[in-house]
Amino acid sequence: MSQQHHHPIQGASWMLTAGLAFAIVNSLAQIASINYGLSSTTVAFIQYGVALLVILPYLKTLGIRQSLRTQHFGLHAFRVFLSVIGIQLWLWALAYPVPIWQGIALLMTSPLFATVGSGLFLKEKVGIARWGATLAGFAGAMIILEPWSDEFSWAALLPVGAAFFWACYSLMVKKLSSNDSPSTMVVYLLVLITPFNLLLAVPEWQTPDSIALWGILLFAGCMTALAQWAIVKAYSVADASFVQPFDHAKLPLNVLAGWLVFSWVPPGRLWLGAAIIIASVAFITRWEAKKSS
Repeated sequence: MSQQHHHPIQGASWMLTAGLAFAIVNSLAQIASINYGLSSTTVAFIQYGVALLVILPYLKTLGIRQSLRTQHFGLHAFRVFLSVIGIQLWLWALAYPVPIWQGIALLMTSPLFATVGSGLFLKEKVGIARWGATLAGFAGAMIILEPWSDEFSWAALLPVGAAFFWACYSLMVKKLSSNDSPSTMVVYLLVLITPFNLLLAVPEWQTPDSIALWGILLFAGCMTALAQWAIVKAYSVADASFVQPFDHAKLPLNVLAGWLVFSWVPPGRLWLGAAIIIASVAFITRWEAKKSS
């Protein structure tokens, strides 16, 4: 990106906006599931359905018909299906409920899974330094998970599952982006995500039965659209290597939201584990940026 197209303050602001929007969405999804007893699959369908309607004007600017032209429809459908499984596991974790501080920190392991996948499946040369950083990151996740403690619950693995499927999704994006444009990636994701969510929602469908609950879901959908839009804007106005670290702000923002809404206070081990994960991801991101420059 040339210097005149790099606007650091704008890029950071958009990324922080995305983090704040996601923190609001996560709290709203937990209120819908925990306080109103709505199934996580129903929450996912309505939330992403509303987000699609809100973001339609943006899709039109990308040229929907032109963007849908591809020779790899099957791969795009599979890519979106991986993303939907990630969404479902994440919302299931929120509904369980897994405390948001634990869920978000474990979700941050996604780039670590992507590094493993790029070495094993895309046959990229990963090297000892990046393998070391990846292992250190997973050690940080273990500190947060504490699988050896009596309080450990299998549900704590749901965010790890979501991180894994989102890493698989990002590897598919990497693979397909050599043939298809970014607008094709975005349009297929937003167009296919709702039918997939509907398929999963039908077996345990619950119609929201109060105006307050509909309000929560509609607001969550609008915030989801804002978060997606803000991420696209962040990467379009500033260098990716500059913008990426601001994504880590989602951890304190979600911890704050969890404390305000559900009075969840994270233990000290969260910050130690999260610091190790963030340091590992930052190292891998810098390594990738150096390699591609």
